[in-house]
Amino acid sequence: MTAEPDGPEDRLRRFATIWSRAVFPVTSTSLTRPEFEEQLLPLARRLSEALRARNFEAAEGRAVGAALVAAHCTDPEALSRALDCVDAYLVLYCGEDGPQEALRTRSARLQHAMAAGYAQALRERTLAEQQAISQAALTARSAVAEALHDSEARFRAVFEGAAIGIGIADLDGNILQVNGALLRMFGGSEQSMRGRRVTEWTHAEDAPQVWRLYEELVRGEREHYHVEKAFYRPDGTALWTNLTVSLLRDADGEPQYQLALMEDTTERRLLNLRLRYEATHDALTGLPNRTLFFERLEKALAAGKGQRFGLCYLDLDGFKTINDSLGHAAGDRLLVEVADRLQSCATAPGEMVARLGGDEFVALTTGPNTEREVDELAGRIMNALVTPIRVDGRDLTVRGSVGVVEGPAGERGAAEVLRSADITMYRAKSAGGNRFELADPEADARAITRNGLTTALPAALDRGEFFIEYQPLVHLGDGSVRGAEALVRWLHPQHGVLGPDRFIPLAEHTGLIVPLGRWVLEQSVRQARTWQERHSGAGPLRVNVNLSPCQLTHPGLVQDTVDILEREGLDARALCLEVTESALIGADDDLLKPLRRLAEMGVDIALDDFGTGYSNLANLRRLPVSILKLDRSFTQGMQQFPADPVDLKIVEGIVSLAHSLDLAVTVEGVETGAQAEQLRILGCDTAQGWYYARPGPPERLHELALVDATA
Repeated sequence: MTAEPDGPEDRLRRFATIWSRAVFPVTSTSLTRPEFEEQLLPLARRLSEALRARNFEAAEGRAVGAALVAAHCTDPEALSRALDCVDAYLVLYCGEDGPQEALRTRSARLQHAMAAGYAQALRERTLAEQQAISQAALTARSAVAEALHDSEARFRAVFEGAAIGIGIADLDGNILQVNGALLRMFGGSEQSMRGRRVTEWTHAEDAPQVWRLYEELVRGEREHYHVEKAFYRPDGTALWTNLTVSLLRDADGEPQYQLALMEDTTERRLLNLRLRYEATHDALTGLPNRTLFFERLEKALAAGKGQRFGLCYLDLDGFKTINDSLGHAAGDRLLVEVADRLQSCATAPGEMVARLGGDEFVALTTGPNTEREVDELAGRIMNALVTPIRVDGRDLTVRGSVGVVEGPAGERGAAEVLRSADITMYRAKSAGGNRFELADPEADARAITRNGLTTALPAALDRGEFFIEYQPLVHLGDGSVRGAEALVRWLHPQHGVLGPDRFIPLAEHTGLIVPLGRWVLEQSVRQARTWQERHSGAGPLRVNVNLSPCQLTHPGLVQDTVDILEREGLDARALCLEVTESALIGADDDLLKPLRRLAEMGVDIALDDFGTGYSNLANLRRLPVSILKLDRSFTQGMQQFPADPVDLKIVEGIVSLAHSLDLAVTVEGVETGAQAEQLRILGCDTAQGWYYARPGPPERLHELALVDATA
């Protein structure tokens, strides 16, 4: 079947053609170049499919690398040429219209897998050859007496035809013989090689144990050793090898020669270094990435006694706005410029800058004096952002929030340090940004606890960890208990009993406030019904339930309330819903509509914390409220004697206004009898506070009501 011009199959064929032309000159195959191209075509197809697959399969790349070895592409240059072709043309001819950046990343990973598969296959082939060589050497030694010329011929064939370098030296280190592969690896003549001694082949990168193992072998204390070793070529370049050295003994078992087998790993090492760099550096800015940063941070935290570290965690303020308004290309250019400026801030020994991702950067300093150095580093970072950055003809003002963590090595792990820096950075951002803050262990602990509570909230409701306490509402005229306010509590397994101020804001933030609020309403209504069944006083006991501003906007509020009242058989007049004044400031008719519907049903609506916000008294006329709850701040001035006359006048005025609008007045925070009497004289209707009772179980309220009923 003929491929459609410029179709996927045609483009695949072109890629295979380019690949075969590049690699064929350095192969050992007996095929012609067109035949070799046909051999590469299925490998090209596997790479194309792996490039565009939904999930990355490294096995495909490794299989292609191994197939190259099977196709006799064992010359050191064959892998390099193959990888260069894949790097330059795979995405171009086989990527079609996919996302180029993702395809290039996938291509790089495929190259890494190819190199790994190639190296594994070549190593297996080399080991097989090594075994054959060793066996040939042993055979030659054992058969010297009876068939020296035959064994010599066989050994010579293996020696000269091997793809790996082979050298033989005496025990004094004099090189006696080398094969052609070893000469090609070093790039020298046989005479120059044979005139050298083994001990001259030192290299600056030699591991300490290399020459210790050599000495043990020539003394007859070890039979062989295997190391990775570098050599200098005549032109000064480095040759990296996998080196295996074996001891050859004579017929009496005495050490006689040393046999060296060398596999050239230079190209593989350079490729691994390149891939390592790409894996540990940010592609956009060239800075170390998260992987390399964590390696350095963990090393700094594992340093010895007396060593310290300092970390600056930077997040750009308003970067999303720049990305959204000017585009991601402009955002990328901005990040590159920021990275360059940050790099110039950390040039001292022990300092580094990395990009964690997005617009988040970190700077690390290490040494014994980081307490001072990290402050200076944070200052340099802030100063580096002062000058506007010019992008596409615009001068962009860039600001950042920095969280600074400093301390001794050995006390914390890398994840804990970065979490503290992250928390501190957000504290700087919450304070207005364009500043740096120092880590505060207490603030960290609060933030971690807050996060833990947020995570535990949903399961806590399912496990029944919430309960309700009730604080009595007392009539100031006759002192009778008229009802109670329901106050939800959380019995946390680790933190004990938590008040609503600890978890209600978290529930509002996560949206759990709706099911939690529904549960509180249901439990409170059921309790009110129980009180009514047991109470023989003059009137029914009412229950006050707080509504979060988030619940006001929930479309099911009215229906949920109706369903709960009907299911529990409680009259709507026995329920009061408390809404904070701040939640209703500037409220439109849509927000007030559910409250009006509830009020029309007979449910009382109380305006809670009245007087703490912008108390727009004229606004009371349009709100469907029947009760004002004065905040405890109005009663504090009445604890002293004589009472604060200003507070008295304010309360008197509010009470007079409320009564003129047919609104009842409840006062919170009553703690003394003098306060209660003064509030009664001023005309307040009901009160609650520790003077009467602290919040407690529902049975306590019933006992108080019984006392009132029999008084």
